[in-house]
Amino acid sequence: MSTDLASFNVHKVAKQGSLSTHVADQLESLIVQGDIPVGEKLPTENRLCDSFGVSRTVIREAITHLKSLGMVETRRGVGTTVLRATAIEARPAERINPTTVADILHVLELRLAMEPAAAELAALRYDDNDEKRLKQTHVAFIDAHAAKSQARVEDFEFHHAIAKATKNPIFDTFYEQLSQSVIPRAKLLSIDINPQAAERYLERVHEEHTFILEAILSRDPDAAKETMFQHLNRARNMYAQYQPTKGSE
Repeated sequence: MSTDLASFNVHKVAKQGSLSTHVADQLESLIVQGDIPVGEKLPTENRLCDSFGVSRTVIREAITHLKSLGMVETRRGVGTTVLRATAIEARPAERINPTTVADILHVLELRLAMEPAAAELAALRYDDNDEKRLKQTHVAFIDAHAAKSQARVEDFEFHHAIAKATKNPIFDTFYEQLSQSVIPRAKLLSIDINPQAAERYLERVHEEHTFILEAILSRDPDAAKETMFQHLNRARNMYAQYQPTKGSE
């Protein structure tokens, strides 16, 4: 049996800022405070949509965030269950050189300015060939992840396929010039990678790619733009945690 949120002070989400972040923050607070105890199931997607006044896409993004913190797990036919009341964020590396961190954040800043718009255009303009390419690159990422690879090339090819689907050759050429180096994991040293945490991190990337793909193929430009923004913004926020604190340099 899942938790009923009606007895808690849950707020419908305003239309400013990241909707999924607002939902995730409220659910995280309920879990941390013990209002939704470990072992309890979250309400169904439909009930969460009603409680927060948002779409299923927003709810799924919020649940993905909670998964990335190790707080919940989702099993088909069972639902989403609370695993722990404290967050354990999946960080793919033990440490990253400060110069490398700066490079990663600069690239993610650029991508945040470009790729949500590309996803929005792709949802409006993709054709049958683009659909085939998008699905193939998504499956290639899944296969690489299953083979315990860091899936750097496959990650790049998925995002490049979205750029191609905009039907704007400048997006395509610009992204092609960036190459695999746009993928933050391409800049990490193997010795610094934490295999277990990297596995959880790639599971999150896999789910986020799925949401982006579904939004594009549904020809929902707003959802495509939002899911791409959330995907890249979560990466930026996570890698920002590797920045040296003042006084530690």
